[in-house]
Amino acid sequence: MISSFHPPQRTLLGPGPSDVSPRVLAAMARPTIGHLDPEFIRMMDETRVLIQRTFRTTNELTLPISAPGSAGMEACFSNLIEAGDTVVVCINGVFGNRMVENVERMGATAVKVEDEWGTPIDPDKLRTALGQHPETKIVAMVHAETSTGVRSDVEALAAIAREHDCLTIVDAVTSFGGIELDVDGWGLDAVYSGSQKCLSCAPGLSPVTFGPRAVEVIKNRTTKSQSWFLDLNLVMGYWGDGSGGGRSYHHTAPINSLYGLHESLVILHEEGLDNAITRHYRNHLALRTGLEAIGLSLLVDEQYRLPQLNTVVIPDGADDALIRRRLLEDHNVEIGAGLGALGGKVWRVGLMGHGSNPTNVYRCLGCLEGLLGESGSVAAARASYD
Repeated sequence: MISSFHPPQRTLLGPGPSDVSPRVLAAMARPTIGHLDPEFIRMMDETRVLIQRTFRTTNELTLPISAPGSAGMEACFSNLIEAGDTVVVCINGVFGNRMVENVERMGATAVKVEDEWGTPIDPDKLRTALGQHPETKIVAMVHAETSTGVRSDVEALAAIAREHDCLTIVDAVTSFGGIELDVDGWGLDAVYSGSQKCLSCAPGLSPVTFGPRAVEVIKNRTTKSQSWFLDLNLVMGYWGDGSGGGRSYHHTAPINSLYGLHESLVILHEEGLDNAITRHYRNHLALRTGLEAIGLSLLVDEQYRLPQLNTVVIPDGADDALIRRRLLEDHNVEIGAGLGALGGKVWRVGLMGHGSNPTNVYRCLGCLEGLLGESGSVAAARASYD
């Protein structure tokens, strides 16, 4: 007989999901009300405002897509691209390649600007590609590449795109709430994220924002969006225009999940966005110091590292899968494996949102040094904090 499922208590230190705040879990357990209930609509409006503040934007077309970050990605591409368009895609990891998949499935042409995994996108390569393809409509880029732990200079890349009169689509799934992201200040046109990384919310929602140039493209399409569910001309009938007016039925929103997203954003802004960014960086420095004390190194050059996602080079002789399994089975600690070209070469250690704290830094280091037969990492991390 199948009975109720009771998951083990894990410490999630991988690339996502991150540990969910107890306040968020409590919020998700509150009574379900109707998706057109006036009180729920009031909460929807508050959620939009909180997402705008986190993106640092005044864009009216800002909302959480009722699906994970991959759907946020598809919402951006399916609303802005039409068959025959040319899109330049910057690739330095797994998620740039997923952007190419979206472009090609929509009947558009993808022009690839590629850099080695573990390095940021070279702005000069983008400038060259746009010079060679003046017909380009959109430039797509990943701000924080989850597969490698690299931060690319989206501000510089977006400036080059504007010089060539191109729109930008930006993947901010791992950067949202963890590092500086200034949608209006950097002139970004369409940005998508996820609820399960630095927001420490449950997976399943994708905050997105679209600027005025992107909205004009959406409104003036010559063909319907490939996706009915993600057609923003329809979705905004439910989410509204920011004026608090009446709403039309589009889909039944994931009500309790949105309670959780609202609460996670409240927590973030209680702390202060700048304070949260500083906290992520401080805990990253302590982790890095501890890793170095036992002879481990990080894949990415210091100036391009993501503090919330650390790619640790697996030392010679270490059994990647065995160590990750021992961490999970013996210590209830999850870290991530390398993907694609980095499979078997790195561990991905996430310090995101609620999970970015000294306790988790010490726990991760203590478990690793025990499994590797080393010592001194915890003391080094503690000295870093001091």
